[in-house]
Amino acid sequence: MKHLNKLFVAMVMLAGISSQAQDSNNPWAISFGVNAVDTRVSAASKVEDQFSEFFNAKDHWNILPSVSYLNVSKYVGSNFSFGLTGSINKIKKFVNPRINDEDYTVTNPGDLSYYAVDGVVNYSFMNLIKSKVIDPSAHVGGGYTWYGDNSAGTVNGGLGLTLWFTENVGLSYRATYKYSFEDNRADMPTHMQHFAGLTFKFGGKDTDGDGIYDKDDACPDVAGLKQFNGCPDTDGDGIADKDDACPDVAGPAEFNGCPDTDGDGIADKDDACPEVAGLKQFNGCPDTDGDGVMDKNDKCPDVKGPKENGGCPWPDRDGDGVLDKDDKCPDVKGTVANNGCPEVSDEVVKRLNDYAKTILFDSGKASFQQQTYPVLQSIAAILKEYPNSKFSLEGHTDSDGKDAANQKLSEDRAAAVKNYLVENGIDSSRLSSVGFGESKPIDTNKTKAGKANNRRVEVKLVK
Repeated sequence: MKHLNKLFVAMVMLAGISSQAQDSNNPWAISFGVNAVDTRVSAASKVEDQFSEFFNAKDHWNILPSVSYLNVSKYVGSNFSFGLTGSINKIKKFVNPRINDEDYTVTNPGDLSYYAVDGVVNYSFMNLIKSKVIDPSAHVGGGYTWYGDNSAGTVNGGLGLTLWFTENVGLSYRATYKYSFEDNRADMPTHMQHFAGLTFKFGGKDTDGDGIYDKDDACPDVAGLKQFNGCPDTDGDGIADKDDACPDVAGPAEFNGCPDTDGDGIADKDDACPEVAGLKQFNGCPDTDGDGVMDKNDKCPDVKGPKENGGCPWPDRDGDGVLDKDDKCPDVKGTVANNGCPEVSDEVVKRLNDYAKTILFDSGKASFQQQTYPVLQSIAAILKEYPNSKFSLEGHTDSDGKDAANQKLSEDRAAAVKNYLVENGIDSSRLSSVGFGESKPIDTNKTKAGKANNRRVEVKLVK
């Protein structure tokens, strides 16, 4: 007996170490506790009398005040389990049959030893009643019983009930009717045996210790949560790590678990400016002035401007309404019609020709007299005010001399004026020169004064 108790304690420790919940996950179970043997069943002449004092433990039950039974069982599926029960007892109360309608008598047969080994097929109704606490059951089986010096086989059947305190520990009771094949009642009576004790289930594997068995655990090597089939949710955002694009930072499901710090509808991991609300076309960066250039690349983020100018508006240095990029004369106020350059008026052309009339050449030559240089400088100054305008310099002579000589002289003198102006800052592409000789007089060639007027250089605006 002493060694049997030690065995029970060892089995309990094993169950406590290994046990988990649910028969399908924890196929093994150990039950132990006390048993009671009631011999009144075979003493009753009628079936109804066999169970009329079913719980009369005081008068009829034989109970050994110690751990007196051990059951080991294995779940085999579909609510069925198969087990083996070993039990011991002392028979001090033997119920004798009624004689001449007298009451049953109880005698002590001499503290007979009682040993039994029984195979048990058990069916649980727990899943059918959809309870996690109340576990009713029915069982059948057979075994062999040693009763004093006698022994016999039995056919067994009965009912049981287990109340589960936790998923793996329960308080169990089982009542078994054991029909004896021994003809002599005194040698081996048919009897009831009651079992009451604790039941532990074990055998399930939970590698990560998260309370979800490996066979049901989608992440068996990492502790997780039941709602995610055993997979973790490290950042607690309600999205399992295996489906979370940002498993270490909480974020909404619409961004696959990634945060959107600035609330612009773009997840931080895809947001080039995660702390400032921006636009999708700029990968989450803002465009404050709405000019199509994101702020971080915009040299003027608060003022609209074209991309070509870094997001800044084009300047108009001369304030003529033509932007510098389109203004061919950005530093001189002009007109839109003339691409930002000032337009040459008739008055300006007259001024140029008034100066041109005073250009003096050495007689018969294309060289300038000294007093002509200030005049030429004045002409150059006027032309610089109209940098986008083109001019033609036309040379003329009087009728003295041969026509061919006059033609060449007029060409050379017009070219001399052009060359001087180019040397003093006027772009050569703006100037052209031509000579007309004596073919276009503006006065008579019969007088000295008339001839002087015909010897001239004219400035014409090229339109």
